[in-house]
Amino acid sequence: MPVRLLLLALGTFAVGTDSMVVAGILGPVSADLGVSTPAAGQLVTVFALGYALLAPILAALTARWPRRRLLLTALAVFSAANALSALAPTFTLLLATRVLAAAGAALYTPTANAVATTLVAPERRGRALATVLGGMTVATALGVPLGTWVGRTDWRMTMWLVTALGLAALAGLALLLRDLPAPAAAPGLKARLAPLRRPRVLGAAATTLAFFLAFQSVYIYLATAVSGATGGDANRLSAILLTTGAASVAGSWLGGRLVDRVGVRRVLLAGSTIAAGGFAALPWLGRSMAGALVYAAVVPLVGWAVSVALPHRLASIDPASAPLLISLNSSALYLGTAAGGVAGSWAIALLGGRWFPLAAAALGLVAATIAAATTREKTPDTAPAPAPATASASASASASASASASASATATTTARP
Repeated sequence: MPVRLLLLALGTFAVGTDSMVVAGILGPVSADLGVSTPAAGQLVTVFALGYALLAPILAALTARWPRRRLLLTALAVFSAANALSALAPTFTLLLATRVLAAAGAALYTPTANAVATTLVAPERRGRALATVLGGMTVATALGVPLGTWVGRTDWRMTMWLVTALGLAALAGLALLLRDLPAPAAAPGLKARLAPLRRPRVLGAAATTLAFFLAFQSVYIYLATAVSGATGGDANRLSAILLTTGAASVAGSWLGGRLVDRVGVRRVLLAGSTIAAGGFAALPWLGRSMAGALVYAAVVPLVGWAVSVALPHRLASIDPASAPLLISLNSSALYLGTAAGGVAGSWAIALLGGRWFPLAAAALGLVAATIAAATTREKTPDTAPAPAPATASASASASASASASASASATATTTARP
């Protein structure tokens, strides 16, 4: 395995940990800065919303930058933002630093995947993408529980941990990443958004948005949902998050194989329905450690299987334009995550800390309904397909989590299922 690929993966590991670990330290943040737990959850919302909105804009603005400079700049911004998060004296300033961290992440992840494809032979590009984006999956399995454990008494230590990871990737890439090819011409912002005029693309993006709205409205506030099981014990919460991470890795692996065997439609419908059932059962499962661990094993497993099917579905609409289409899936994913933070906060306010997952159950059924309605048959599109994407554009295709890694590999090579 080339060392440079592992360094790129270290960067995505840092980004993935940063984007998700806040869910495990909402309690300490809330207590330290004097805000409610639902308000603290908006830290996840602003990061996700910043990523979704800034990714296409920053990609267009920096399309002509040398890739090495772009990677190092992105990691420098990301690391500085997390250091500022660790030092933030007020909640308002902390929110601002999360937007800055999202800007660095939005620059880094797509560029890292573009660079990965230039470091290996063409027949190994799918595996290179899977390696780099595998950092996101490992972040779910290890980075989030580790960050939660580190920040169990002082949440600022978690931010310093992410800062150290970003700086380690920055130093390694500065030393070892040289002689990269100049970037090819990349599509502008208008070209990136053009596929949204196509009905099937719009339906697929709506499914992604609805599913992640449901999924993240619980995940962001999982500490609240399982408070009956943990009793506020950070070690118990870390164990639940570790189980969640392991199930996520397994779900990503399983999803790719299920899509090939039974098809996207069945994975979407079955996964969304099972996840909705898990959300509905969480008010009871979350009362005991055994029940919480059952939830942590089942719902992330099916959730990440669905996450593989979602970009796979978009890529199959027009394989020649797969990078652009998967990048739209990434934006829908992060918009769903941002909206999930708001929806979860409202649900807690309306239903209480125990019963708020019932709202996610309803949203999960909405996602299943949209999937059922929009995958029933292949209706012709009314708008012309976008122009084939370039290698540079394929970078932005891979801005989502490990689910997108599997789908990106599927779209770019037949060597990996």
